[in-house]
Amino acid sequence: MGAFVMHKPKDVFTTGQVAKICNVAPRTVSKWFDNGQLKGYRIPGSKDGRIPAEDLIAFMKSHGIPLNGLAGNTANIIILDTDTTFTDTLSQGLISLGGLAPQCVTTAFAAGLAIESNRPDLLIVDINVPGVQFEQLAQDIRRSENLDSTRLIATGNNLDEESGKRLVQAGYDSVLPKPFHAQQLLDTLLHIRAQRT
Repeated sequence: MGAFVMHKPKDVFTTGQVAKICNVAPRTVSKWFDNGQLKGYRIPGSKDGRIPAEDLIAFMKSHGIPLNGLAGNTANIIILDTDTTFTDTLSQGLISLGGLAPQCVTTAFAAGLAIESNRPDLLIVDINVPGVQFEQLAQDIRRSENLDSTRLIATGNNLDEESGKRLVQAGYDSVLPKPFHAQQLLDTLLHIRAQRT
């Protein structure tokens, strides 16, 4: 349970993106990169560095840089899940770690209303919620111009790697099996931010 986290590829940042995430000047990131503190690589012919997400996460944790920057301006989160104990705990963790206050809903109908009125930056869907056509949901969001920046995370109990691949192919940005903690979700958001830039 929770042993794998599946993402689409391209989890790499430019030094400019790292500067925004860490809330520092781009030249500060360039210094970190040039003196070897921040691991990465340069593309031939480019002065700008490329930082793999895993290296950025490790650097931020080792230097005490808050990970809430990874969510950017993401303050609009909707969680569709019938397990209110889980969503309450996750919400408290997101608030304390990143200042992110999600809206939690328990039915497909409520999720539809919330998505239409709030245009979420992030939608977390437990694929075991009754009445949710999770593949259709992903397709509908991907087709909507109003929701083109919405990121999708599928979750649920007993998700295996094969199910995760199917969900990513269906349009989800990432798959995060239960149980997981707020910190794991923030790490996943960092990966998603990298792949969407």
